Amino acid sequence: MNERIIVLTDIYPNDLFGNKNSNIELLQKYFPKLKIVARGTELKVYGEPEILDEFEKRLEMIIAYFGRYNKLDENTIERLLTTNGSEHKSSIEADGVLVHGVSGRLIKAQTPNQRIMVEKMGKNDMLFAVGPAGTGKTYTAVALAVKALKEKEVRRIILTRPAVESGENLGFLPGDLKEKLDPYMQPLYDALRDMIPYERLDSYLEKEVIQIAPLAFMRGRTLDNAFVILDEAQNTTHNQMKMFLTRMGKNAKFIINGDPGQVDLPKRQISGLKEAMNTLKDIEGIAFVHFDDKDIIRHRLVKDIILAYKNLDTREE
Repeated sequence: MNERIIVLTDIYPNDLFGNKNSNIELLQKYFPKLKIVARGTELKVYGEPEILDEFEKRLEMIIAYFGRYNKLDENTIERLLTTNGSEHKSSIEADGVLVHGVSGRLIKAQTPNQRIMVEKMGKNDMLFAVGPAGTGKTYTAVALAVKALKEKEVRRIILTRPAVESGENLGFLPGDLKEKLDPYMQPLYDALRDMIPYERLDSYLEKEVIQIAPLAFMRGRTLDNAFVILDEAQNTTHNQMKMFLTRMGKNAKFIINGDPGQVDLPKRQISGLKEAMNTLKDIEGIAFVHFDDKDIIRHRLVKDIILAYKNLDTREE
């Protein structure tokens, strides 16, 4: 009798084993010729090689399903144990959902420009998404990054933004550097918490599978096998933007988000976002999506507020 040890790295044991090992008992029912022992983060399985191979293939399908949908029940396990792999894959890809978030939340592109963003990111390695607040640029970018990580297209996610103060003085905030910077990163944390269960997100952050850092920390790095998002890019300088864009390594995806109408740089300081878009517009492999007022998905008043300020800015020019 052969032994095979399967180490669980992409799913927590409790999620796979089920209440009182009910899911393991179900697996045992469908593979009666195997002996299955669940212990810690490992499964020890004993049996003939060809049956072990089939068991491992089915187990991978179950774990992949949980990774995408964040849920697992006996009906699902039974279906995955009896269906073929191609049917399962096509059923996952046909639903149009980017990420199955926490508590069963379905995260999809909601507006025409969000759908264009998803489509263009599938065909390009770098994308600039610009437009007013509330259009879902950051949220869609994070969803695309989480999707790529779950589908093992990348090994890590890196989220960054310039620590530029919008009227407040960072130096007077209490705490160490991380505590000073965390409020600037909050929109990124919020999006991640919608898409990844708390324990797994905590583990990803601890193991640096997901990294959240200010833009200055990108200097000197080469970012391979990573999905990288630069948020609030309108607040980058020429040097910061150039530094960031040249960090791109092999098998990397970059999304640069920004709102040209909310620049917090000192007066007469040129935004690195605007400059980069003009400079790079003809390079193949770099795509651009321009969001507008029709894409705003926050409270209905946000659209009216943005239009009012746009009219004010036009009158003052």
